[in-house]
Parts: sequence; structure tokens; C-alpha cells
Amino acid sequence: MQWTLVIPLKPLARAKSRLSDTAGDGVRPGLALAFAQDTVTAALTAAAVRDVVVVTDDPLAGRELVALGARIVPDVPRTGLNAALAHGEGVVRAVRPETALAALNADLPALRPRELSRVLDAAAEFPRAFLPDAAGIGTTLLAAAPGHPLLPAFGPDSRRLHRASGAAELTLPHVDSVRQDVDTGDDLRAALALGVGPRTQTATARLLIPGQ
Repeated sequence: MQWTLVIPLKPLARAKSRLSDTAGDGVRPGLALAFAQDTVTAALTAAAVRDVVVVTDDPLAGRELVALGARIVPDVPRTGLNAALAHGEGVVRAVRPETALAALNADLPALRPRELSRVLDAAAEFPRAFLPDAAGIGTTLLAAAPGHPLLPAFGPDSRRLHRASGAAELTLPHVDSVRQDVDTGDDLRAALALGVGPRTQTATARLLIPGQ
């Protein structure tokens, strides 16, 4: 099964505020862009991925991600992550109603294409499925098979919310790169330990990150 991924990305100037203990205001937009670039690059290389749609209103991010091969959909609702995902889903399925669709976080700089394909192949066994994040509280990927709505419930406690919505929880081993999103300095250190993509490596090169 081939999947279309929908990746939401807020304006870079407002992104990654929880990284303030690790990166200053002038650095965080560049980090957020680097995370998204490495995420999109890895996703487009995955065997199970047909294409990638990024929902964003950020002009710089739009230009950079289009250059990598992503399609940009403007964030028309502008009312948060789940509304952006629902909008992206609507745009995609207006053209291809029976496509397999998955929402993916934009902050997975250590993403490995083979691990992502393993997760998507496992998700294909269910009408809806999700992968919890490394912290075990949130969600990094939510998948909906053809003919089934995505019904995103990202945000605090999204693991519980997605499970309560009827989505199957995927418990695959050895897919750490798909689970390791980056919200805090500790998350960034964990992603660096896994091995991040080249843009994140460059963006973090001048940061003083204890334990790196």
C-alpha cells in the first residue's frame, strides 16, 4: 500500500518554543525548518510513501519544502494542528478519495525511511492506527486506510485520545526514529544520539548541548 503523508507545520517564528532552554529565539526558526526538511526528505525516500503534503502558511518553509518534492497546502483554518490536518485530508481526498492517508509530525529529524515504511505497512492492517511518541504520551503518526477518516486528536495526551477514538496502537520494536519527535532539549539530545539528517546536523552544530 502506498501512502500520502500530511505534515502540519506552524509558522517558523512560533515553532519550538519549548526548546528555549537549548536554543534562543533567533535559532529556533532555523531548527524547526531543519527538522521539517530532514523529515520530508526521509519520508519521500520511504518505499511505502507515494507523496508528501505539508500544510503550512510559512513562505520560507513552503519554498524550501517544495524544492525537496513536497506539495504545499495553505493552512486555511489557522486554528491549530488538528484543523490543519483535517484541512489537508480534505484537499488530498477531494482529488483521490480512496488514498491511504497518514499524518506525520514535522519534527522527526532522525527519521529513517525503512522504519517509516515498516510503521506504514503495519498500519495498513487496520482501518486507523497510530504510533505513540518516545515519551509514551503523544503521537507521531496517525494513519487511516482508504475509505476511513483520519480523525486527528494531536496535542496533550494524544496517545490516550487516539486509542479512545478506536485507532489501533502500533507496538513495533526498532522504529525509534519514527517515535523521536523533538519538543525539548532532552528530545533533541535523544534525536542526535539516534543520528539526525544533514540539515539538523548543520543547524545544531553551533549549539552547546550538554550530553550530546
